[in-house]
Amino acid sequence: MSLQDIVIEAEYRTLSVDMANDFYIPLLREAILYKRAVGFFSSSALAAIAPGLFEIYKNKGKIRLVASPNLSDDDIQAIEDGYKQRDEVIADALYRELKDYDDFCKMESLNLLANLIADGIMDIKIAVSVGNKGIGIYHEKVGIIEDVYGNKVAFSGSMNETGMALEDNYEAIDVFCSWEGADAGRVVRKDEAFDKIWENLDNTVEVKAFPEVNKFLIEKYRRGSITDMYVCDGSAVYKVKQGFGFIKPFNIKLHDYQQEAIEAWKINNYCGIFDMATGTGKTYTALGALAELCLHVKRLAVIIVCPYQHLVEQWVEDINAFGVKPIIAYSGSPYKAYKKALKNSVFNFRMKFKDFFCFITTNASYITGDIRKEIEKLGEDAILVVDEAHNFGAENLQKTLRQNFQYRVALSATLERHNDEAGTNMLLNFFGKKCIEYNLERAIKEKKLTPYYYHPVIVYLTEDELELYQVYTLEIARNIVRKDGKVIITTRAKQFMLKRARLIAGATGKIEELKRMAGEFKDEYNMLVYCGATNVQTDVDESVVSKDEIRQIDCISRMLNFDFGMRTAQFTSNENMEERRSRIEDFQNHDLQALIAIKCLDEGVNIPSIQKAFILASTTNPKEYIQRRGRVLRLYPGKKFAEIYDFVTLPRELSVVANTSSELAKAERSLVLKEMRRMYEFGRLAINFYDTDNIIVDLRDAYNIYEDLGEYDEEEIL
Repeated sequence: MSLQDIVIEAEYRTLSVDMANDFYIPLLREAILYKRAVGFFSSSALAAIAPGLFEIYKNKGKIRLVASPNLSDDDIQAIEDGYKQRDEVIADALYRELKDYDDFCKMESLNLLANLIADGIMDIKIAVSVGNKGIGIYHEKVGIIEDVYGNKVAFSGSMNETGMALEDNYEAIDVFCSWEGADAGRVVRKDEAFDKIWENLDNTVEVKAFPEVNKFLIEKYRRGSITDMYVCDGSAVYKVKQGFGFIKPFNIKLHDYQQEAIEAWKINNYCGIFDMATGTGKTYTALGALAELCLHVKRLAVIIVCPYQHLVEQWVEDINAFGVKPIIAYSGSPYKAYKKALKNSVFNFRMKFKDFFCFITTNASYITGDIRKEIEKLGEDAILVVDEAHNFGAENLQKTLRQNFQYRVALSATLERHNDEAGTNMLLNFFGKKCIEYNLERAIKEKKLTPYYYHPVIVYLTEDELELYQVYTLEIARNIVRKDGKVIITTRAKQFMLKRARLIAGATGKIEELKRMAGEFKDEYNMLVYCGATNVQTDVDESVVSKDEIRQIDCISRMLNFDFGMRTAQFTSNENMEERRSRIEDFQNHDLQALIAIKCLDEGVNIPSIQKAFILASTTNPKEYIQRRGRVLRLYPGKKFAEIYDFVTLPRELSVVANTSSELAKAERSLVLKEMRRMYEFGRLAINFYDTDNIIVDLRDAYNIYEDLGEYDEEEIL
């Protein structure tokens, strides 16, 4: 990134913004030179912006500070009366500002300050105004921040480098950017004025260093070298072993199984797959792996790819906690210049002007030409991290998996692709062996996920729906081609398969059954309803026979909101990032009782407070319902167990199955077997597994189904 990639306001006012976190730290993270002239100096202000100063250390930059001593009336009188030499009085005033602190973060921040001075990164000079009436206060307040590309941000105003100014007083600064035409001249003038003062070339100001004060500061605050210190940044505390890349925060503890996965990944030359159940910490395991890698390499370009925008934003929060500010790239990203930022970062990395950068994007953006062109320029010292990596088994994404990545990490709860052995093998060949297989069963047993009750909710197709199901099944059979022992699904067959899937997902009985159940749960919270991407029929006017089709999700929203007075909101691809964040927050604060989703919550969204899930639609792909189950099982304070209500669609009541013709029973058998497989997978780990077992036994007897429910057969598509 560069300073141009940061959203910079024209002015900042304290009490309305967090000056350190909203202004100083984001800009200093991109800086290689920070020049600051202030009215008064105190160690507390430098402690407040220490994370930004640490970034300059990592960037191998420089800090130049000009400050005025905080002289008392007695100090000035002593100088004027000649009791003490001026420099002696000034030195005493500076010593007074070097206060003691009990707060751990302030102590570590001042440790950083002392190290920056000791290592020659930070220079401090003291300025006093020279006038006819004797000593005066140098009271200019200006700063210049410069990045590696020569971009400069200048600011001036009433802000002092004191803790009170940053936190309590009402202060303001005006900001000017060198790349903005109207501001360019001002930036040049302020930069030249600072340099003139720094070199003691301004006749109105006398500037000099006080090495004895610097020595005292180092002795007072230095607690160890930078590589041994801690850095505080918001709620995170980093243990710094190396001033480079990802640093595992002191307050984040990885589980033993996560550490074991990282160790296995190291042994496999920093390549491999983290096959971990949803909710067991795949992201932290990957970030822990990146932090470990940063301890053993000197240069690293990090490319992270996620399937959805909301996943990118979740990753960014965790990446920030590991001390890294990534370039964020996706359609609608707040970083409008991400393509330029990536291009600059790749160029500087290849030319060895820069030793580290991190770029995170979506699958869709990753395959675009501009991004691919830059990423393919990377050679050694680059790592590819792919979240929900099973998606990269698809043909369009497979093509992007080039060999130029020296290090690789794949994350997935469901790496094995359904009915796609070739895609699965490709992933294994590219990323390497599995470094861990941490499944739901183990996670529940080891109390990393919550136990759950599973309730199959049986619904039956109506006569009209059953007739359509049979028509679609017949058309699928007619358009399936068998060649050399393989089943080839034609385009026409796929069309009827989609129609049949939507018919099952939108079965009328599901709405009726949910309505019956809603009365029992209408006053509860922490609920999630999964709908199908399908339409359902609903009465437009109960006095007439005509019906209208609306989306299933809209029908359910209307029913829960109006018929039962519940507070719900939809969570779909139609909502933008800000709306989704707002709805998750409202859900967690109990302003909403339920979220109603289609597919948007299938991968990665972290809402651990969900306790009840109503699943009205599922595909035959195990990946989908394994993801959905994991979404509900995340640990949360006070959550002793979760409940899953799975709407199981059957062709007809079991009591009449025996009287069905053999041909019709065969067509229906396929649907029943698919539903049984899902029930088996959900039920086998449930607290009340026996309830599901009893239903499965009845279905086996009615339809003469005795297959192993843990195995899948390609012929079942019929």
